[in-house]
Parts: sequence; C-alpha cells; structure tokens
Amino acid sequence: MEPIVSIIMGSTSDLPVMEQAAKIFDEMEIPFEINALSAHRTPEKVEEFAKGAKKRGIKVIIAGAGMAAHLPGVIAAMTPLPVIGVPIRASLDGMDALLSIVQMPPGIPVATVGINGARNAGILAAQILATGDATLMKKVESFKEDLKQKIVKANEALAGVNYKFRV
Repeated sequence: MEPIVSIIMGSTSDLPVMEQAAKIFDEMEIPFEINALSAHRTPEKVEEFAKGAKKRGIKVIIAGAGMAAHLPGVIAAMTPLPVIGVPIRASLDGMDALLSIVQMPPGIPVATVGINGARNAGILAAQILATGDATLMKKVESFKEDLKQKIVKANEALAGVNYKFRV
C-alpha cells in the first residue's frame, strides 16, 4: 500500500489537530503518510518533500502550520499538486496562521480550511480524490448522508424538549 495523501505539520505539537485528517483517511480507507517538516527549521527537507511528492504517487497534500504558517505556501510553490492548508491555533487565536495561509500570491493557490480544521481538510482531500475514483465517491456520498441523518435525528430529539413558552 502506497500513500496517495500526505499530511505535513510544522511540529509534532500540531498532531492533536492534524490527526483529525488521519482519522478521516482511516475511515475512508485512503492510504496516507504523516510527517513533521518545518519551513523554517528544515527548509531543505520541505523542498525535497514538495518536489518529490508527485513522483512518489502523492495526489493531495494537507499542510498544517501555526504562527507564521509558511509551510502550506512553501510546499504549494514547489509542487503542482493541490495543497490544503490548515491554520493551527498557536497565537493570536490562529488568525495569524489563517491569514498567512489564505493570502497567497497569484499562481500559488492553497485551499484553506478554518482554524484547526484538519477534519474538513481530510474530507476535502477525499472529495478531490473521489472525482477520479468511483468507490471512494460512494464512501464520500455515504459520509455526507450520515451527516444529514445525524441532523435529522437531532432535530427529532429536539422536538421532544419542552419549554414553558415553546409554541
């Protein structure tokens, strides 16, 4: 089994956030790899990773970073693969990371999810991959239907909650 998605984080301290994407991939049976690489502390390793990802069979990269949050953009600058950025709440409630990731120059796009939104990054990566994989598309569709059913059931339960002035 070879990975088709790569989860990259600036530090292992980001793992509690980034593992939410890994859980999605386990659930949907998508082979992935997960590594810590820093745009500032290991720039040579980041370059080696980004330039070699396509050749190794990676199809989508999820990159999470906090504070200055250059990792997703640096990777996007060196690969033709889609990059999904996850801003990590490390300082300034994650707003600094969000703005660093979302404000990319023309020609270097990084799809960006919400602060600490690695779960959504995993879902987005699965949706991207599913466009060329009918089996995975069925899993994504089932996942979306399950989300819908959870809300339907929650609303039914809410109907049974009584309040004095509820009409």
